[in-house]
Amino acid sequence: MPEARTRMTRQRAEILAELRKARNHPTAEEIHARVRRSLPRISLGTVYRNLELLAQSGEILRLEGGNGGRRFDGDISPHLHVRCRRCGRIADVSGAAFTPALDGLKAEGFAILRAHIELEGVCARCAADAPDSLTETLPAGTPGQETSHE
Repeated sequence: MPEARTRMTRQRAEILAELRKARNHPTAEEIHARVRRSLPRISLGTVYRNLELLAQSGEILRLEGGNGGRRFDGDISPHLHVRCRRCGRIADVSGAAFTPALDGLKAEGFAILRAHIELEGVCARCAADAPDSLTETLPAGTPGQETSHE
């Protein structure tokens, strides 16, 4: 649920427009490179600050990446993401969005505000680079994994 909207400066508007066009959940550095085409003097620090403000206001999603990196999503509609366990790439999951009901959930000392569900997988590029990577990353007994019955 979006919070109060932030004041829309020209820089913030350009950052938001580039992020909404992106389909790859870019990093701040990737957005900076795109925004510099129209605003050549914009600093990386300005992009970082504006992305954080936009995320705090609920106008974009901040996705914590594997390996400690952050990625951003301009699509704030309810949807799921899948992350590659090998390279950290993030993609939207098509189909029905699963949003757990928070009504009735309780945790002592907490007010539960929202749920975040992320799926894990191996992207096609990683699977092609290392065909055994799919079975290496699956827990034993997972459907699709060969198991030894010696």
